[in-house]
Amino acid sequence: MALATETPFHVLAVDDSLPDRKLIERLLKTSSFHVTTVDSGSKALQFLGIHDEDTCPVSVQADQLEVAVNLIITDYCMPGMTGYDLLKKIKESSSLRDIPVVIMSSENIPSRINRCLEEGADEFFLKPVRLSDMSKLKPHILKSRCKEHQHHHQEQHQQSDSNSNGSSNPTNNSSSSSDNSNSRKRKAEDNEETSPQKNRSRHS
Repeated sequence: MALATETPFHVLAVDDSLPDRKLIERLLKTSSFHVTTVDSGSKALQFLGIHDEDTCPVSVQADQLEVAVNLIITDYCMPGMTGYDLLKKIKESSSLRDIPVVIMSSENIPSRINRCLEEGADEFFLKPVRLSDMSKLKPHILKSRCKEHQHHHQEQHQQSDSNSNGSSNPTNNSSSSSDNSNSRKRKAEDNEETSPQKNRSRHS
């Protein structure tokens, strides 16, 4: 168990610029993160197990990704698929939406920042990214871990509820036994009603 807690968090970094990719990789590694870098949004989706044209996750890889990727940090301006498009794909996936996403951009455009945050981004960093920015990543990872645990607990409760409902039907035996006792009472009452008539006929 001690080894599991010491495992570094895994960050997927997405940027089409090689210098920027090298910079973010160096900053993340300096901050004790395990880093995987890709140069496009489509490659990030492939790594995450989502097809570029289809938002449905690949079922074979979904369980592995919950452990493998703890946070995604992506550039906003990229050819083909922007960081905003990548963010939307991730948040539309039922198995990946809890992974924190951080957007990076060299342009300080408030409308762009607000749109990303409204779509589900956890942070918006202005380039050049600094080492001090890395300290903001871990709280988002820990928060997403809490969400995962809550989802697991909810699933366990639902399963236990369904199992208890399926096994709570043994009422037939008790009802049949009560029916038998009622029929015995009726027979006894009938006997009591017929016995005085017999006695009267003898006296007469």
